[in-house]
Amino acid sequence: MTAPAVPPAERVDARLLRVAFILVLGTFMASVDATIVSVGIETLADDFDAGVAGVQWVTTAYLLAVVAAVPASGWLADRFGGRRTWLVAVGVFVLGSVLCALAWSLPSLIAFRVLQGLGGGLLPPTGQALLARVAGPGRTGRVISVVAVVPLLSPVLGPLAGGSILQVAPWPWLFLVNVPVGVLAILLARRHVPVVAPSTGRTAFDLRGALLLSPGLAVLVLGLTEVAHGRHLPAAIGVSAGLAMLAGFLVHGLRTRRTPLIDPRLFTRPPFGAAALALLVLGASVFGTMFLLPLYFQTGRGLSAWGAGLLLAPQGVGALAGSVLVGRTIDKVAPRTLVVGGIALILLGTVPFTQLGHEPPDAVIAAALAVRGVGMAMIGAPVMNIVYSRIEPAHLPRASGALNLLNTVGGSVGTAVLAVVLQERLTARGTDLSQAYADTFWWVLGFCLVAAAGATRLPRTPARNP
Repeated sequence: MTAPAVPPAERVDARLLRVAFILVLGTFMASVDATIVSVGIETLADDFDAGVAGVQWVTTAYLLAVVAAVPASGWLADRFGGRRTWLVAVGVFVLGSVLCALAWSLPSLIAFRVLQGLGGGLLPPTGQALLARVAGPGRTGRVISVVAVVPLLSPVLGPLAGGSILQVAPWPWLFLVNVPVGVLAILLARRHVPVVAPSTGRTAFDLRGALLLSPGLAVLVLGLTEVAHGRHLPAAIGVSAGLAMLAGFLVHGLRTRRTPLIDPRLFTRPPFGAAALALLVLGASVFGTMFLLPLYFQTGRGLSAWGAGLLLAPQGVGALAGSVLVGRTIDKVAPRTLVVGGIALILLGTVPFTQLGHEPPDAVIAAALAVRGVGMAMIGAPVMNIVYSRIEPAHLPRASGALNLLNTVGGSVGTAVLAVVLQERLTARGTDLSQAYADTFWWVLGFCLVAAAGATRLPRTPARNP
């Protein structure tokens, strides 16, 4: 007996795929740019005659700017419209890229990276919310399954792209490569992406919430970074101040009579709370692993940046395969089944990395990464689909901002935590680098178990049209 055909109105037609391709260009730029510079740290240190610790701020500043920008994305889309906000974000990102390429000193480069990060932080949430509005609830899952694979590929493609560029061109091209992509995205969006009207009910900007949430997250991440560097007093101040500001935002969000920047009550409503936990821990696992593995490949195995990128490539292949699987099953299989299955695959693919002390062969590492890639693709799209399909269209921008914020915070905080753990294990293990990395991967397994606990609270049935 054949399955019933999808009704014509629910088909993903060429027009929708064209819109998805255009919007994913913005997410692609922002995601890849978060990691493309990582392979150029030593080159920048030489050119600017600076220490590696100082040049690391080129990456850290971008990450902190992204974390600061995401919470405002929902309000901006409500106030000015999704397409307009997205176009301005692309423009800011391209301008920041050009200025980064023209930087004359390390402080100027760091400042321009902040500008670039502010634009980059707005692109994924506004693009996803806009795409969900254009697709409608019946088609959101299949389209999001394509878009959601981009952040999973960026930790692999970024170092590969960066290594390739530096082999044939100077470091400014790490940033100039964004310009043609951004200009193409703007031109195509103005022609093919439909206008989505701003929210009819104009809400005042939550200034107090913005002054507490975005700086609080940035200061917390900065404090955790200082822990990894062994600077205990700045770390204690940063972590304490960040947590205090986040606690202040929580109290403000619960008490205010206006619309808060991110509504804390949103996380108490099923299935949003379980979805949020899954994305938070997924971000920590994905980006934390992509922080650990390139370091291990280069310091523990002596690979070049290009060689490390090639060894990471199977994860991207697995993510592509997983996205195809999710695209074909997302409307037929319960979100919980897909997400729990994805977490199980990530757990399975992480186990070999807890045995790095035994020097597993490259084939085992490649296979483990491919399994992890499939698993990661099975989480993001189903989680976002179940939220987007069960929320009113008017609330999509803020819901998208909240989900992307959690994924971003999970990635940044998870990476910072794993950096602290790795530093402690390197001190404890001495010259046994492989075992120190193996110890740290047990924490990645722990993250996955927490995500699994949240995933069991997801709905048992496929998403339904409202």
